[in-house]
Amino acid sequence: MSNTEGADDIQGSEVGVCPHCGGLGFLRHDLPVTHPDFGKLFPCVCQLAEMDARRTQELRKLSNLEAFARYTFDRFVAQGHGLNPEKRRNLQRAFELAREFAIQPNGWLILIGGYGCGKSHLAAAIANERVAHNHPVLFVNVPDLLDHLRSTFRPASAVSYDELFETVRNTPLLILDDLGTENATPWASEKLYQILNYRYSAQLSTVITTNHRLEEIDARLRSRMSDQDLCQIYTILAPDFRGSGRGIDQSELSTLDLHSDHTFANFHDRSDLQAEDRNSLRQALAAAQEYAEHPADWLLFIGGHGSGKTHLAAAIANHRFSQGYPALFITVPDLLDHLRATYSPASSVSYDKRFAEIRTAPLLVLDDLGIHSATAWAKEKLYQLFNYRYAAHLPTIITSSLELEDLEEQDALLFSRLIDDTRCRRFVLLASPFPGGRAKAKGRARSKR
Repeated sequence: MSNTEGADDIQGSEVGVCPHCGGLGFLRHDLPVTHPDFGKLFPCVCQLAEMDARRTQELRKLSNLEAFARYTFDRFVAQGHGLNPEKRRNLQRAFELAREFAIQPNGWLILIGGYGCGKSHLAAAIANERVAHNHPVLFVNVPDLLDHLRSTFRPASAVSYDELFETVRNTPLLILDDLGTENATPWASEKLYQILNYRYSAQLSTVITTNHRLEEIDARLRSRMSDQDLCQIYTILAPDFRGSGRGIDQSELSTLDLHSDHTFANFHDRSDLQAEDRNSLRQALAAAQEYAEHPADWLLFIGGHGSGKTHLAAAIANHRFSQGYPALFITVPDLLDHLRATYSPASSVSYDKRFAEIRTAPLLVLDDLGIHSATAWAKEKLYQLFNYRYAAHLPTIITSSLELEDLEEQDALLFSRLIDDTRCRRFVLLASPFPGGRAKAKGRARSKR
């Protein structure tokens, strides 16, 4: 490698001038004329530190970490608020993984969890920790990243698309927050794939947060994120920190407090009933008590008004709540109203967030299925909800005053999920309202698995 012309004379006459480039900052490689790099200028080693400093400053500006300065490991409540032991251990482990990654970024760390569970706090804490030790890092929300890339196409842009794209995909540590919340246009999907595929091939340290299950993410991205040799995937089970002041993580949608008096202890044995009807109640009660201890798959209680189905469903939810586990108890008409309300300009929550909260609830109790508006929109939303929980094997309790034949007539798609004996146990309560005559019910109490 040779110095730029005249550099030897300069470096000999000035003290403190770079001995390599003579203070010019660039030099040429000593190459034959036929070499493609012949005559090209390259930064001198004396400029590398300054270039790194400028690059780090650009990354900090792009990251806007000043807005996330309060998100540090010291300010993260690793024990959560009012969490049950399982979720407390889960959140503590997420904290430990993030802190370990901040000390030694290696491979990819993917944090999955619901809104407000702390994943973005941990991701920002990693970024702040690295910056505090003068390591370059780019922390960016995925929709914002795509906006930054789009803005480079404007004539007044201070940076070219190629420059910004290279900065993003080559940064030593890239932290992408909220993957999956971007507008999934073909262009956006292609840019994200190009970035992550490059970093995957180069094995560059990367942190990704998302509130989506891997199955919901673009297949090309998922194939990279699922590589166990490079990626560590961790799902945070904690609820929204901003709502945890209520104690146990209970959804604001839940009306379980209105049924706080519905427990197993005060469920009537109904000595006034005939033997057959009393037996139907006892079978349903036994199944409900068993389910309350170990919720798995679905329970369907069918019965007339006042037959005890809502009492049993609420008793299960109250038992889980008393043990420190969340339960979302809601009537189907109320559920649909909450979803419709998100379309209002005055709504403080988006439809996507509201729907995700319902469909991923650890335990969902849907009361009064069948009395909702049977519009095409309502049917579609309920099927999306049921189908998701069906595929994910999420514990779900359903009550209905309609018989199976009526449910099938009203909505064949929902009915196809409810009659799957491998997922749904069904009980018909023959009891009449207390006290009073015999409730209408064609079937007999039965349990199917």
